[in-house]
Amino acid sequence: MNEAAEHLLGHVIVCGLNDVGLRIVEQLQSAGEQVLVIDDGSNPRLTRIVTGLAVLVHTGDARRPDTLRRAGLLGAAALISVADQDLLNLEITLLARELAPDARIVVQLTNAAVGRAVSRLGGAVRVLDTATLAAPSFVEACLNRHEHEIYLDGLTFQVVQRVVEHHAVLRSAFGDLAPLAVIPAAGGPMAVCPGRDLAVEPGDVVTLVGTEDQLAARRMPHEVVTATREVNPGMARLTRIVLAMRGMLGDVERAFWLSVLALVSVGALSVVLLMISYDGPDDKRMGVVDAGYFTVETLTTVGFGDFYFAKQETWLRLWAIGLMIIGATLVTILYARLTDLLITRRMASTAGRRRTARMSGHIVLVGLGAVGLRVLEQLHEANRSVAVLERDANNRYLSAARALNVPVVFGDSTLRSDLQAAGLARAASVAVLTSNDLANIETGLAVDDLLAERRGEVPVVLRVFDRQLAGIVGHSFGFSQVRSTSALAAPWFVGAALGLTILSTFYVEAQPFLVGQLTVTSGGGLAGHPMAELGARIRVIAISRRGSISVKGTADEAGFGGGLEYPPRRDTRFAPGDRAFIVGPYEELLQVLRRERGASGGPVG
Repeated sequence: MNEAAEHLLGHVIVCGLNDVGLRIVEQLQSAGEQVLVIDDGSNPRLTRIVTGLAVLVHTGDARRPDTLRRAGLLGAAALISVADQDLLNLEITLLARELAPDARIVVQLTNAAVGRAVSRLGGAVRVLDTATLAAPSFVEACLNRHEHEIYLDGLTFQVVQRVVEHHAVLRSAFGDLAPLAVIPAAGGPMAVCPGRDLAVEPGDVVTLVGTEDQLAARRMPHEVVTATREVNPGMARLTRIVLAMRGMLGDVERAFWLSVLALVSVGALSVVLLMISYDGPDDKRMGVVDAGYFTVETLTTVGFGDFYFAKQETWLRLWAIGLMIIGATLVTILYARLTDLLITRRMASTAGRRRTARMSGHIVLVGLGAVGLRVLEQLHEANRSVAVLERDANNRYLSAARALNVPVVFGDSTLRSDLQAAGLARAASVAVLTSNDLANIETGLAVDDLLAERRGEVPVVLRVFDRQLAGIVGHSFGFSQVRSTSALAAPWFVGAALGLTILSTFYVEAQPFLVGQLTVTSGGGLAGHPMAELGARIRVIAISRRGSISVKGTADEAGFGGGLEYPPRRDTRFAPGDRAFIVGPYEELLQVLRRERGASGGPVG
């Protein structure tokens, strides 16, 4: 539909209909926001999905002023631009800022330098990068970490997992540590943000959050160990499809093709001239075959002497001389280009395979895209050895990997031989991070098959864009470390657009959690209400009150100013100006945000 939307007020405009954009639209609807999507029609499937959600869809180019005006930019609460290309997002951002200088704009930019430049423009512009937002969760899964650090007003909180040893209730077993999740040892659904009176049994895994001092006072004897996965080999074989290998000719350099074009052009010109002008015995002309034969033997410097130019016209003899010189030069250049191409590929591939043959306890990273590079950099910062398995020998991020001295093996990640060449048999974990869901699933199944008896020891981390598909893949094939980039990144964009400050994201099993900061306004829906009314799946970690003193000590003792109450009592009432630090599934956080905005109708952050 293309209805004019100048009359709309307080809606959110979303530009860029991809997987992340779709999740943003869905989450904005969950928060009760009116959404308008500007769609260029490049993805009909997603367009149909958004239309089915009863979302306003405006067909057009968001880089045109009239498109943004008809979408109601001047009355919009925010504009979110998450197109697949940085240039499109940059153009949309600059145009929107020019048309509406005070508008809240949230933009996706993968280039860090461009992002910093846009941030320096000032105004209500927030720059985010999906790869940077999602990478920490993949790194934690690769390292099999179950602990996360959260920084709130200068104080560090830890999210940890512990195994219950005795029958107890959460309150008596863990005191002031706030429970975020309980995974029953006997099976069954995970309890999210349970009450402190929940009874737990030996073997249950509890996720808790608290300060370092609180954890030190109640340190548990051992941490959780990842359970062994059970995989259905029949289902795995059903979806294993070997992707067609990309041909070498598709990856050669432009200079090679220019050399080929020049050689073919000279040869074609020579054939035409010989057919028109060469006088043979009995005034016989050259045919196409003879002209082509002579041209090729001259260009390749073979020269069998089948044809003679002594009695030909002067200009044709001069052409034969030039053909010999030009042909020899072009053929030499072509041979040099081809040799360089083959040797470079062979040396790069051989060097990577030779290095990985000596590696052990390393992490195999499949797919060196934007997310893969961020994960690689963070693993390198953690002093972990990494071997990269990449299909494209002309990948734009290869130079960054080589700068980190990381070996790169070129090959198909769905083939046993290439996975073995990357040292899978000796790897500590595997991260499959290509930009293709099918390739990731196929690779995960191939890795799972090769690991055999080591399946329970080696974490296999899969990147799947769609959150629903990620859940289905994890449940069907037994993968416990399936991560959805859209589920990790979309809440940051929604929060930035609506004023909820997202501080951190992490996974507990297959459930993503968000940590956010919410400021209570005088006209909002939370002022004067007790914390217990927020919802059963929301946990308030701490509350910052203006001029208050921390319940655990003075502000000076805590090392920060302004005061922070932790853990807050459930009967604590919110007051205007309070900053509440809350954690839970993003759906619940958005409901809290909706409640706060319901009365005031304005941003809350």
